[in-house]
Amino acid sequence: MKSFVFAALAALSAQQVAAHATFQQLWVNGADQGSTCARLPLSNSPISSVSSNDIRCNAGTKPVSGKCSVAAGQTVTVEMHQQAGDRNCANEAIGGAHWGPVQVYLSKVADSATADGSAGWFKIFSDAWAKNPAGYGGGDDWWGVKDLNKCCGRMNVKIPSDIQAGDYLLRAEVLALHAAGGPNGAQPYVTCFQLKVTGGGSASPATVSFPGAYKPTDPGIQINIYQQMTSYAVPGPAVYSGGSTKTPGSGCAGCEQTCSPRANRLG
Repeated sequence: MKSFVFAALAALSAQQVAAHATFQQLWVNGADQGSTCARLPLSNSPISSVSSNDIRCNAGTKPVSGKCSVAAGQTVTVEMHQQAGDRNCANEAIGGAHWGPVQVYLSKVADSATADGSAGWFKIFSDAWAKNPAGYGGGDDWWGVKDLNKCCGRMNVKIPSDIQAGDYLLRAEVLALHAAGGPNGAQPYVTCFQLKVTGGGSASPATVSFPGAYKPTDPGIQINIYQQMTSYAVPGPAVYSGGSTKTPGSGCAGCEQTCSPRANRLG
């Protein structure tokens, strides 16, 4: 009997790890930059706590030499997959019914190839939650993660046209809430991308800090998503006025729908 229980637990653990994922690639205005400016996480496992410094750019990640250049006002597309190198649209971007919001932040830094994520962050994108027309709760509601899976792991994010030129860290986040009914059950998946923004204006948006922007007991962090829900309190600050939001359940558009991975990104 014990061996059966251990085998079942091992199988469940393997399934959960297989369902984990990372943001791995970035597109700039429809051009595939691959992982050249991504601080790739060491594994596809979630961050253990929203109160940890790991919530900035993930555990053990380090700066890379590459920076992706983007003009203010252009669109970047963050791309998530379960396994390294797998960009097959037939596979879910993140599996295991890991429902939750997809959010993206920027941080103005002196040098995106050396910044540690401790500077302030402002939110530029959110695709969170919408009530399913049938009125069911939890897994039958529509979440940003469902959009991510529907759109081949890609989410289009507008870089505000009025922000200052210079270096930024872009922080892409999925907050999986399938096990968030108890303390520390939420599972953040985060990758930081190193950007150099050109053009722009003089805006300097208000910022929040990571850790600090999220608390373990926030109603959008500790929540039973399988109850019947009438609203969802999106964690963190409001989206900056120059940013954008996506209505959960709305169709894929732009690079989400039309960009195709190339076997040789630089070829």
